[in-house]
Amino acid sequence: MAVNPSTRCTPSVTRYPSRRSLLALCKQTSSRPVSFSGARSPRIIFVQAQKSGSDGVGPKRSINMAEMEVPVGSSSASAIDFLTLCHRLKTTKRKGWINHGIKGPESIADHMYRMALMALIAGDLPGVNRERCIKIAIVHDIAEAIVGDIKPSDGVPKEEKSRREQAALNEMCKVLGGGMRAEEIQELWAEYENNASLEANLVKDFDKVEMILQALEYEMEHGKVLDEFFLSTAGKFQTEIGKSWAAEINSRRKSGLENNSN
Repeated sequence: MAVNPSTRCTPSVTRYPSRRSLLALCKQTSSRPVSFSGARSPRIIFVQAQKSGSDGVGPKRSINMAEMEVPVGSSSASAIDFLTLCHRLKTTKRKGWINHGIKGPESIADHMYRMALMALIAGDLPGVNRERCIKIAIVHDIAEAIVGDIKPSDGVPKEEKSRREQAALNEMCKVLGGGMRAEEIQELWAEYENNASLEANLVKDFDKVEMILQALEYEMEHGKVLDEFFLSTAGKFQTEIGKSWAAEINSRRKSGLENNSN
């Protein structure tokens, strides 16, 4: 898929000193991008993250990660820097569940992981590259490591949300060191964002399927009625497998609601 060259990551040509500092200052400032200092001073990475209570939704406080000294130009260092940024995907809880009072809700990484499993177990479809679907599922929300889980209720226009996520992804790719892997992540993300392929169509369906399956599970676990998630996805599935899986989930929900009413 063609991607606008301006959105691709390219290897940085800036040369840093022989040693650099990685300092993660974790606080909720979603409107500020990750930034880097000039070439002649230590490289500082500001990570927009937060420390939550044990249930993921309690009082939050800033975290100041220990300073790590690593050799510049080390691919291992770039990989660990990148993975450190991705840590917040494991700890940030999905806001839709928080807004509905779900205790201990899933994280962004939880959501993406089950989507990847969906791509793994889906039957072969004509013209669809299943491996690419798995990759798209893994990276489609990756920018939320920096910008957080922005929901429609936050009042952020769709174009602004996309702009923030693209800027965050660009910075994450710089941390990774650019190159082929960073370009692949950019390409996969843009393909999903633009719904630009059969694989993107399918993964977008998996995004909705995973959400309503999680909603059904929370309804059963917490005794809640989460109609909003089912209504917001109704009629929006693009693929036959998406429609089939969604129908199965809705059928199980209907049976459960009928049993509870008896």
